[in-house]
Amino acid sequence: MTGSNTIARIPTGINGFDHVTLGGLPAGRSTLVSGTTGSGKTLFAVEFLSRGITRSNEPGVFVTFEETITDIRRNSASLGFPIQLWEDEGKWAFVEASASIGEDAPAVGAYDFGALVARIEHAVRQTGARRVALDSLNAIFTRFADISVVRHELFRVASALKALGVTSVLTAERPEEYDGVTRYGVEPFVLDNVIILRNVLQQGRRSRTVEIVKFRGAPQRTGEWLFTIDPRDGIVVVPLAFLTPSDHASLARVSSGIPELDEMCGGGFYRDAIVVMTGPTGTGKTLASLRFAAAAVEAGERCLLCTFDGTRGQLFRTAASWGLDLKAMQASGLVRVMSGYAEVTSPEDHFLQLRRAIEEFAPARLVIDTLSALERVVAPRTLLGFIIALGAVLRHSEITTLLTRTPCGRLISADAPVITSDIAGLSDVWIQLRYVEGPAEIQRVIAVLQARGSAHDLQDSPIQDRWHRHAHR
Repeated sequence: MTGSNTIARIPTGINGFDHVTLGGLPAGRSTLVSGTTGSGKTLFAVEFLSRGITRSNEPGVFVTFEETITDIRRNSASLGFPIQLWEDEGKWAFVEASASIGEDAPAVGAYDFGALVARIEHAVRQTGARRVALDSLNAIFTRFADISVVRHELFRVASALKALGVTSVLTAERPEEYDGVTRYGVEPFVLDNVIILRNVLQQGRRSRTVEIVKFRGAPQRTGEWLFTIDPRDGIVVVPLAFLTPSDHASLARVSSGIPELDEMCGGGFYRDAIVVMTGPTGTGKTLASLRFAAAAVEAGERCLLCTFDGTRGQLFRTAASWGLDLKAMQASGLVRVMSGYAEVTSPEDHFLQLRRAIEEFAPARLVIDTLSALERVVAPRTLLGFIIALGAVLRHSEITTLLTRTPCGRLISADAPVITSDIAGLSDVWIQLRYVEGPAEIQRVIAVLQARGSAHDLQDSPIQDRWHRHAHR
């Protein structure tokens, strides 16, 4: 839509979410945020007001039906939102709605929200608020046996908010992750917009997603989008295709750290290439990763080296066994090592930590050894989502990247062909290491199966002992 038909947006300021909404929430309208327990509804409401104050200088009013004001202040302060300070400055006002709705409140039509609406109007005018959050509708609607009363009173509140010219967020509980929008089912028909937050258990680990179900008259991105709750940044929606990669395609090449491999790839990797190296255990993937990092140091470049399958000490020991002083590389300031086990946290949090390290360290190269560790804790499609999200960041920053992966088979390259081809399709270079059984011994061989934009050797080449001896120079 263009011209006079364009609906004005108000940015939420929530990290990554405005990319999903294509600019923010429709201004002057009411948005329902529905979710199960632990999905992040209250935080969404708090952050919507907080980002309005810090980024747009827009005061806000928070209407609470359940949590005490003291608890909201304390919980928000732990995420860096100084609500008490904003109250003192006249930028934030609370309306404690639970005080208006006592235990003996009459039901079935005898009770209306007139007093509550009047208190909200007073707080909005007193602060000059442009944003209002109500958390949570279920606390009051459970008191009404007649659904028609719920619908009537909700319409009354929504109309009052619209008349005030504020943009509002109203939260509500839903009993199931994929069954209905809310407990009562009337809220989506009364309010302009509907957002669903989910907290789904998959393979023994919780994953949060956000989905826009309805944006009345406004375009938005469809589908579920992963998000995490970070102690530093609050809600962070993981981007998949939000970052625009550079139009520039580098013609410069960098060394892999292994001369034979450089020759097979037509002179090394392009500077902005994403390289995937697959192979069974023991074929040399970690050695190749360390040589790649050492080549960065030799070129005076920074390299971020990440392992999801061991500790920092184990990686130092492995490097030393091949004559590579990883500790010295780290001490030089050109190499930063991130280590830990994939099971420690979610893929979304791993992604966030990597993105933050890339922003802070500004590496020219990145190594992840190995993606297979993540497969122990996530479904294949989730792993692909992680790679897509990371790839968007890497291409945006033009970082030369080496990702290693062990197929399902330990000694042979057995794997699900769809997953293998999908991962390879997201990369620029695909290198395969494997074992070949000869008359008297088992040999390691290497083949470059894909190298976009450059000539490469498609034939198997033995990985000679000198490939390993390069590490001792």
